[in-house]
Amino acid sequence: MPSNRARIDRGRMQKVQQILSEFHLQKEELLEVMQRIQQEMEKGLRLETHKTASVKMLPTYVRSTPDGSEVGDFLALDLGGTNFRVMLVKVSEDAQGGWKIETSNQMYDIPADVMTGTAEMLFDYIAQCISNFLDQYSMKDKKLPLGFTFSFPVRHEDIDKGILLNWTKGFKTSGVEGNNVVGLLRDAIKRRGDFEMDVVAMVNDTVATMISCYYEDHSCEVGMIVGTGCNACYMEEMKNVELVEGEEGRMCVNTEWGGFGDTGELEKFRLEYDCVVDEASVNPGYQLYEKIIGGKYMGELTRLVLLKLVNQNLLFNGEASQLMKTRGSFETRLLSQIESDTGDQKQIYNVLTTLGVLPSKADCEIVHLACESVSTRAAHVCAAGLAGVINRMWKNKCKETMKITVGIDGSVYKYHPHFKHRFHTMVRELAPCCDITFLQSNEGSGRGAALISAVACKMAS
Repeated sequence: MPSNRARIDRGRMQKVQQILSEFHLQKEELLEVMQRIQQEMEKGLRLETHKTASVKMLPTYVRSTPDGSEVGDFLALDLGGTNFRVMLVKVSEDAQGGWKIETSNQMYDIPADVMTGTAEMLFDYIAQCISNFLDQYSMKDKKLPLGFTFSFPVRHEDIDKGILLNWTKGFKTSGVEGNNVVGLLRDAIKRRGDFEMDVVAMVNDTVATMISCYYEDHSCEVGMIVGTGCNACYMEEMKNVELVEGEEGRMCVNTEWGGFGDTGELEKFRLEYDCVVDEASVNPGYQLYEKIIGGKYMGELTRLVLLKLVNQNLLFNGEASQLMKTRGSFETRLLSQIESDTGDQKQIYNVLTTLGVLPSKADCEIVHLACESVSTRAAHVCAAGLAGVINRMWKNKCKETMKITVGIDGSVYKYHPHFKHRFHTMVRELAPCCDITFLQSNEGSGRGAALISAVACKMAS
């Protein structure tokens, strides 16, 4: 007969698993998420329903992929979060007639007051960073084509003209929403007056990732980011893109699927923790799909789950440290550390002690389970979105089986120890008619922006 201690532990574990079971979505539920996202994609593509669609399906004006004749020096800017990157990309032919791409880059932090200041402050800061970079590489005298990766929801009017619809990821800079982002950058460069730059293309990071990966694999027709936020783009038939005139060929569409659920489609699947995270965010009621998946939110979701377990006396003897009670203290990188634990619980113990808790072995096990539940749900819900895109493309092509490559970038995808595997497995399960390859992008945002600039320059000449 088991000891009283073992019985209590088993009972405790059952209660824990009951609380965490809400995160475990069945395949039927994921298929429902997939179908709902497909419905919103369809609405986003159509002229009469575009305004009310939660998945905006924004045309990017990127109509063709590189063919290899684009060579030269290009500058790329990458703004998509609290860091900003300037990159020099040299594209040349190698001895075998293939492409050779060399990059040099510099990362700059964006100060908090600039993120929440005025448009002039933000773009003057960007122009200053470009100036510093050009000084570093003694290139002030060259007028280079510049590609700008700008990873926020933009309505494109052309490849070099895009209106910011709304800020995401903590940005609150005034005077940018509703304005042409490329125009603001050009004005800031003019104000400085110490260098010239030909801004030829502005793209989203998903588009840049897709194009960057296309250089390695010509089957790459989907680009995706799973990092601070989450988004995807893909090549759609022009006849389905009603927001742009023309029926011939294809165009890359930026889904902006982070907003999926903003008109109620995810209510059935959102939990109490999701609601708390949303209410405390800078954009309550918006980007609800992204708030289930993105690295900006996963750590905070986990912290709230752990607090619930503490409050039910199932963790840390019912007592949380002051730090554990502090919003934002449990960062998403801690999930990666905890789930990387090899089984000796050292990693978990170290993470929890830095948060002011002295855990037992059972506590460590429960915390591991909580992290696993949050990150697995993120991977599976994200997989439902990608399967929705891939199954749509498969229907467009009317093929029995379709071979496709997905280019992916982003900190969650790259650094979480198990996200990738769980995500890949579920996408393949939800899109069984497709032969899917996943290609991790290397410096995709910058390289892709430069390569799109190269394509744009060639098309304009």
